[in-house]
Amino acid sequence: MMNRKTTATFNKRAFFQDLGYVPHAGQLRVHSSPAPRRILACGVRWGKTLCAAMEALAAAMVPAERTIGWVVAPTYDLSDRVYDQIERVAGQHLRRRIVSMKKHDRRIILRNLAGGLSEIRAKSADNPVSLLGEGLDFVIVDEAARLKPMIWESHLSQRLIDRRGWALLISTPRGKGYFYDLFRRGQGRDPDYASWNAPSWENPILDKETIDAERARLPERTYQQEFGAQFLEGSGSVFRFVREAATGMWIPPDPNRIYYGGLDLAKVEDYTVLAMLNQQRQLTFVDRFHRIDWDKQIIRLHAASKAHGGPVIVTDTTGIGEPIYERLRGAGCHVQPYPFTARSKADLINNLMLLFEQRVLTIPKPELAHYGTQFDSVEADSTYYACPPAGRVRNWHAVTPAAFVMSTKLPRMAFLGGDARELDAGRVLRVEERRGGSQVLRRACRARGEGQPGRAATSVAPEDDLP
Repeated sequence: MMNRKTTATFNKRAFFQDLGYVPHAGQLRVHSSPAPRRILACGVRWGKTLCAAMEALAAAMVPAERTIGWVVAPTYDLSDRVYDQIERVAGQHLRRRIVSMKKHDRRIILRNLAGGLSEIRAKSADNPVSLLGEGLDFVIVDEAARLKPMIWESHLSQRLIDRRGWALLISTPRGKGYFYDLFRRGQGRDPDYASWNAPSWENPILDKETIDAERARLPERTYQQEFGAQFLEGSGSVFRFVREAATGMWIPPDPNRIYYGGLDLAKVEDYTVLAMLNQQRQLTFVDRFHRIDWDKQIIRLHAASKAHGGPVIVTDTTGIGEPIYERLRGAGCHVQPYPFTARSKADLINNLMLLFEQRVLTIPKPELAHYGTQFDSVEADSTYYACPPAGRVRNWHAVTPAAFVMSTKLPRMAFLGGDARELDAGRVLRVEERRGGSQVLRRACRARGEGQPGRAATSVAPEDDLP
């Protein structure tokens, strides 16, 4: 096993010079750190892939009887990025030290400076069982922020204990999960952890004008995360300026105008949604429904399409969407296929974020606010499916008049049992299962101002009256 004394005799900088690798200042900080746990949060095109590959090759050359290292990522496609760099550099500069290089196994074995064997393998975290087994001298985790925390905590970090191995976790930030926690630890006083926050423009070979051009094309949140390497809060803050965009109204369809449609299909648990925009990028029409047979859905969608003059409707063709798309075509709808993938969904969200931030999209004023000006009460069906968060209930309170009454349905967990979607008699018979949903809803409704003078209470029984 490699020890501290033999590690100290290896001149990493001289090795890099022999390979023709000149790290920029940010990469050099990573290479120079002696911390056993290094966390690098950097922007795109910063050079993290090359940095990690060179760190792996340097570890493979350290004099030792045997060294084992892994390159791990959420998928093989991602782990291949670092591993391919390792193979490329080894093939060009360390050819005589290659003992074995099996592309299909994603494994390379090199002869290190002491004549021992050093093995580097690429691994995918999509099958955690494959990460069990042998101890490791080092592990490099690419796109670490995309891994489930259990992969690092239960599978990878434990592989390093018996051989006193080191880890380098590299990633573009993605919210504030376990990767962020490790990063924060590296900013503290723990000598075993070191971390760096490195924006893309720290790479001297990147053109500043190109980065600025990307900023103009991307939502600010996306730019700050992908290029600025900033840790941003999660899904609750994805869309900004929505309230500012909510200045429009629902406009009756005019078959003589031009519209553009979008259709997301569902049948039971989720909703089918059809949305129409006019040429002024105003959202003028939305139809949202579920638990309706496909035959009736097609009739309803065809009628909406006809009322809008038969516009192009971009249609979800994922899974069940493909045959429904064909049936809509047969019914005379001008539909255009759009398969949902992880990438296409991300593109849709980013584009919508950009439209909101550029203030070029107009959506109708909040429906509840408008409803509150026309009626004095409403029945809320949505609370049946899940207890609303307190923030949403506070918003209901804010946008409705003082005397407005909302009759909220009890969550199904209150009488179906726990998180069940169908009747579970065994759970319903347990009092704690029934009380849970009602109490959660009541706490949320209290945030709406229940009990305040001039505010109408929701129709939820007192806790003492609950069965």
